[in-house]
Amino acid sequence: MRKEIENRLIDFSVKVTDLSKSMGNDFVDKHMANQIIMSSTSAALNYGEAQGAESRNDFIHKTSLVLKELRETHVNITIISRSKLKADTKLMEHLLDESNQLVAIFQKTVMSARKNRKSTIDNRQSTIN
Repeated sequence: MRKEIENRLIDFSVKVTDLSKSMGNDFVDKHMANQIIMSSTSAALNYGEAQGAESRNDFIHKTSLVLKELRETHVNITIISRSKLKADTKLMEHLLDESNQLVAIFQKTVMSARKNRKSTIDNRQSTIN
């Protein structure tokens, strides 16, 4: 499962890079292209960092960063779409769908990790009392 998610994040980043290449050369196009490249690649890289997390809190923090970067990428692609900037429309639609799916996965991951952390803390406290 971890490798599958990692590969999806990498493929997502590569496709975002392809989208950026389909954009124009004016200031706004270049700015938005840079934004989506930075946030999408950051999501993939932070996922790699989360796999080597040193603690549950570290894992939660790093997967929260993945979620944040995925949301940022989604919003930026939506801005590109609504602004009618020059870009591959079909690829944009695919990336919006994929980002929605990835956001849902990481939302659930973060929520589950937080819940498990809380139940671990509660269990420790009940054994102390």
